[in-house]
Formats: sequence, structure tokens, C-alpha cells
Amino acid sequence: MDWGGPAFVIAIIAISTAGWVINNWIRAKHGYPVENEWSGLSSKGDGDADRKIALLAADNDRLSGQIARLEERIAVLERIATDPAERTARAIDALR
Repeated sequence: MDWGGPAFVIAIIAISTAGWVINNWIRAKHGYPVENEWSGLSSKGDGDADRKIALLAADNDRLSGQIARLEERIAVLERIATDPAERTARAIDALR
């Protein structure tokens, strides 16, 4: 084989291109982001996953608010349970 001829250069380019194609094919097959021609990454968008994430985030916010309200109510109950009887009776009457 002539190492200085154009066939050698074309073979190197073909091997490099084939390697890049095979690498991207394997990455795409297993769900990894794929390189585009400008050295950026392109990932396959999943609309269902994005929707589920948004729903879970909204549910998480709702539950966090509910937990905060319950903690406030428990603090009031603890205060009523540990206060002297006279102040407790006034606090209960004030809540009515």
C-alpha cells in the first residue's frame, strides 16, 4: 500500500466517519445525548416524561403547603396541651 497516496487519506477519512456514525448510533440506541455537527448535544425529547415531571412538581408544591399548615396546627395543639388550664380555656374560647 502506498502510504503517501490519496487512497490512504480517503481510508482514514472513511474510518473516522464510520467510527463517528457507529458511536452516535450506539449512544442513540441506549438513550444518551447525540453529538450534532456543531459539537453540541442533541437529546431525544420525551413529552410524557416532561409532563410527568411537571405534574410531580405541582403535586410536591401542594403537599409541601399542606405539611406547613399541619405543622402550624400541631404547634397550636402542643401549646394548648402544655399551657396552664386557665390560659388554655381562654385560648380555646378565643378560637371559637
